[in-house]
Amino acid sequence: MMSRDQVLCAAAIEQSIDEGHIIVVHEGYALKLDGWLNKHPGGRLAILHMVGRDATDEINVYHSAHTLQRMRAYRIGRIAQPWRNLEPPIRRAAIRQHDDLPYDEKTQGELILDETEYLLKQRKADALKAEHSSRMAFTSAMEQKEIAEGLASMPSVDETTQLAIAVDFRALHERVKNEGFYDCPYLEYGKEMVRYSLLFGTFLYLLRAEWYLTSACFLGMFWQQIMFTAHDAGHRGITGNFIADTLVGAFIADFCCGLSIGWWKSSHNVHHLITNMPEHDPDLQNVPLFATSPTYFRSVLSTFYNFTFVWDAAADFLVPYQKYTYYPVMAIARFNLYLLSWLHLMSPRAANLGSAWWTRPVEIVFMAGYWAVFGYGLLWCTLPTWPIRVAFVLISHCITMLLHVQITLSHWGMPTADLGPTESFPQRQLRTTMDVDCPAWLDFLHGGLQFQAIHHLFPRVPRHNLRRLQVLVREFCDKTAIKYECYGFVDGNKVVLSRLEEVGKMVETLVKCQKFMAETGESGLH
Repeated sequence: MMSRDQVLCAAAIEQSIDEGHIIVVHEGYALKLDGWLNKHPGGRLAILHMVGRDATDEINVYHSAHTLQRMRAYRIGRIAQPWRNLEPPIRRAAIRQHDDLPYDEKTQGELILDETEYLLKQRKADALKAEHSSRMAFTSAMEQKEIAEGLASMPSVDETTQLAIAVDFRALHERVKNEGFYDCPYLEYGKEMVRYSLLFGTFLYLLRAEWYLTSACFLGMFWQQIMFTAHDAGHRGITGNFIADTLVGAFIADFCCGLSIGWWKSSHNVHHLITNMPEHDPDLQNVPLFATSPTYFRSVLSTFYNFTFVWDAAADFLVPYQKYTYYPVMAIARFNLYLLSWLHLMSPRAANLGSAWWTRPVEIVFMAGYWAVFGYGLLWCTLPTWPIRVAFVLISHCITMLLHVQITLSHWGMPTADLGPTESFPQRQLRTTMDVDCPAWLDFLHGGLQFQAIHHLFPRVPRHNLRRLQVLVREFCDKTAIKYECYGFVDGNKVVLSRLEEVGKMVETLVKCQKFMAETGESGLH
């Protein structure tokens, strides 16, 4: 039997990974997680994106002390220092689709009887090749520009600098634990329960008084507010117990709001680990409606959806206008969440959770209950006419747009460039996430989650403690020279709109170049 204290060289670990084994580095040890992959309550992808990497910080901030203790059973040996992160196979497998030729090569082997027809086909194929090459050159230039800007604005990504940042972050994490930031302030939830009850009670009162459309406003506000608690439960930030927090989250998200907490967790866990990586972060993958990175110009294979987001004529047309469509789409975004929730529950991903298998039937029952109450009991049986029903749905759902704007606000205006495998966890999180500044009395409106950068560093810290924790994070940023991005709500919106406009103009430039090339035979990029 191999000793867990044996020293494993990098070559041996890399070979084992190439053979299909799931190995993650944690606190100087290699963890072999083959048998745990399909049992992980956080989903397979959260592990697969860490294969071959030192995931010490990611694992420590995401798991309780009890879970960390259980992980020792998966150790297969120590790693030889210094460890250099490998590219996880799932990321290597996400081959960018720009390598595919945009024309049918089979015609090259066909017998062409008509010389004119052959020449026309050949000319068309050459034009498509040139257009494809032009698009790739432009995209690469934009990506390199953003990488250069990222390298210039942050501490060096050399191993020594990033290791020092990681050491300081681990010291900060110890302080966070010792000073009680993980302790849940249950009194704050008591206050929130009063607010939720008042909103829901007002909705019922106005509904009974037949002020239907006014009541829709209060239902929307109830949905917007109560989902903040579902978020806490999804991160096990309330009781710390998986079963209890999962049931709380499912009751709120699935039964009260009609949204799958399981879908949210599977998506959100990945988002937290590989924030703002275009091919991997599902929160950025909205082509053809939106694009926040030039990487999407290539067409990318999403490792989350296992689906290729093709850049086509629709994207060429819509993305230049995304600055103007942003708020209208956010107003109706809830309808898309209904669809994604049901697609998740019907997929194998919802079943591959090991001992958490029971969450799927619980969610289905709760979501069916939501539609029985909201869809049948309220819309069909209570509201008197179709115009009122339609208006009620639109108003109640549009009210929740503040939540959707806030979710996108902290990331859509931030960098998406990958600065390489040496970048530390805290630097990437702070580089790709912004906080929203507001007076303390407005925390209830943002749910405390306006401190997204701090939340990304410590996802299990209850959101009511994030404002106090901001002081320590600012000290950490001052010490490490990592820029802490924090804007007022209005200025934060301006940052997002500016980014959407910037990428939209990139698309306009690309389309003009392609038209120029089609007319002249030159790329127009020089």
